[in-house]
Amino acid sequence: MFLPIFFASKIFELDLLTKTFIGFIIFSFISSCVYIINDYQDIEADKLHPEKKNRPLASGAVSKRNAILTLFFLLIIVVTLLCFFGNIKTIVFISFYFVMNLAYSYRLKHVPIVDVVIIAVGFLLRVLVGGSITEIFVSDWTVILTFTLALILALGKRRGEILNAQLTGKTRKALSGYNREFLDICISLACGITIVFYVMFILSPEVQQKFHHYIFYTFIFVFVGILRYLQQTMVFNKSESPTKLIYKDLFLQMTIVLWGLAFVLLIYFKPS
Repeated sequence: MFLPIFFASKIFELDLLTKTFIGFIIFSFISSCVYIINDYQDIEADKLHPEKKNRPLASGAVSKRNAILTLFFLLIIVVTLLCFFGNIKTIVFISFYFVMNLAYSYRLKHVPIVDVVIIAVGFLLRVLVGGSITEIFVSDWTVILTFTLALILALGKRRGEILNAQLTGKTRKALSGYNREFLDICISLACGITIVFYVMFILSPEVQQKFHHYIFYTFIFVFVGILRYLQQTMVFNKSESPTKLIYKDLFLQMTIVLWGLAFVLLIYFKPS
C-alpha cells in the first residue's frame, strides 16, 4: 500500500500519507471480510489441520453468528470510507478484490494454478489501491515485480501444504493438481524470472536517471534474499506460511531492511 508514495519520494507529504493510511484501513477491513468468509467456508476442514484448527472459527473461539455480524460491520465501514475518500479506480480495485476472493472462497481455491494466481493478484491489488487513492502512477515494473514476488510466496505456501499432507494424510482438492517436483520447478522459474525482471528494472535508463546508477548494486540484496528463501523452502521445508518465515528469519529480515535502506538513501538523500 505504501510503495507508491515511497518510490514517488512523497512519503513525507501529509495529505498523500493520510490518503494511503485510509487506503490501508480500507484494504485491511476488506481483507478481513475475505478471511471471515473463507474461514467460515472451511470450518470443518480447518478442524483437521494441525495449525488451522486454532483459527477463531475452527476452534470455536468465535461463533458463526458473531463472525457474520463482524463481516457486515466491516463491510459497512469499507463502503463508508470509499464513499468519502475513494475514487473510481479505488472503488473498482476494492470491488474486484472482494468479488475475486468470493469466487476464490467458493470455487477457485480448488482449481490448481488459478488459486496461486489469485493470491498473487491480491497482493498486486494492494499496490494498485495505494497508487489509485493517492493518484500516483504505478509503473509496469512495480506491477510485474509485485506479481512475481507474490507468486513465489503463494507457490511456496502450496509446497508446504503438500509436505504437510504427506505427513498427515489430510489434503484438499487443489493439491491434487500439484506435487513437490512441479512446485519446485515453478518456484525456481518464478525466482529466476523475478531476478531477471529486477535486473532489467535497475538497468533501464529511466530508472537510473530517476534514482542513481548506484541502484544497480541493490540487485545483491534481491539475489541473496531469494537464495535465502529458496534455502528455507527447499532445504529446511519452511514454506507453508511465508509471512511467518519472514517474521522469524533474521537473515531475510536483515536483507529486506538493507534493501529498503538502500532505496531510502537513493530516493531521499540523493547521492552525487
